[in-house]
Amino acid sequence: MSVRAAPLWDSATQSFVGMLTITDFINILRTYYKSPFVQMEELEEHKLETWRNVLKERSRPLVSISPDASLLDAIKALIQNKVHRLPVIDAATGNVLYVITHKRILKFLFLYYHELPHPSYMNSTLGELKIGTYDKIATVKTSTPVISALNEFVDRRVSALPVVDDSGKVVDIYAKFDVINLAAEKTYNNLDVTVKKALEHRDQVGRYFEGVLKCTLDETFAAVIQRIVKAEVHRLVVVNNEDHVIGMISLSDILSYLVLRYAEEEAKSPPENHSSTVVEEKLTEEQEEPEEKVATPEE
Repeated sequence: MSVRAAPLWDSATQSFVGMLTITDFINILRTYYKSPFVQMEELEEHKLETWRNVLKERSRPLVSISPDASLLDAIKALIQNKVHRLPVIDAATGNVLYVITHKRILKFLFLYYHELPHPSYMNSTLGELKIGTYDKIATVKTSTPVISALNEFVDRRVSALPVVDDSGKVVDIYAKFDVINLAAEKTYNNLDVTVKKALEHRDQVGRYFEGVLKCTLDETFAAVIQRIVKAEVHRLVVVNNEDHVIGMISLSDILSYLVLRYAEEEAKSPPENHSSTVVEEKLTEEQEEPEEKVATPEE
């Protein structure tokens, strides 16, 4: 099972103080990388405490939630704090019980899709709903150096970069999780290799590739949700008729629209039989057992 993050335990305070993520690894590589001619053997000798000190200025307090909170609260915490994973911490023991992600929550909602009312917006298209990001989409070419892609991840605050050919067509996707291959193969001493070369190592490390999942502005919201859940991916690349990248739609975008937007509207003016009421009640009723089912650490 692939691990995308791990809680950090501070023995001095006897508490969890943060999450070690792939973004931290990327920042470490950017900090120490000079050129292909300068080795980075010290990375293998560093303790996590050393990494924490190096990244101290970029770190922020751990965002967590209690087991008694509703999944609606969890969704709000994930989106409002712009984090990808949310530890569920037992206040009595201080133990991390689960790690909740956008992916698990959306999968949970999808399991109960047929038991919930289907509001009319589910049959509206992406173009009509304007869900996702469509301005200044960060992309890389197959010839882009890996170090440049790492800089894009951090500077643009994105988790994936569509890879396009010379004609602008999307041919692949380079995600933050692909960077872990550098550690698996200890190939981080040369970050000037091309993205194309780096992506060739996916099969060699035996990692399942999510693939480039695409959609268009003409597709319905329901179809997009079904595709992203069944394929178990974190985002879809929105393309035009020429297969050119025009946008990205992520799990966070979907949850924001699906749950938060309508929860906020309901708070302002509660209509009868509003879908978000049913969603919140369903999440609360099923909180204990399904949350355990969808929140087992995986990423």
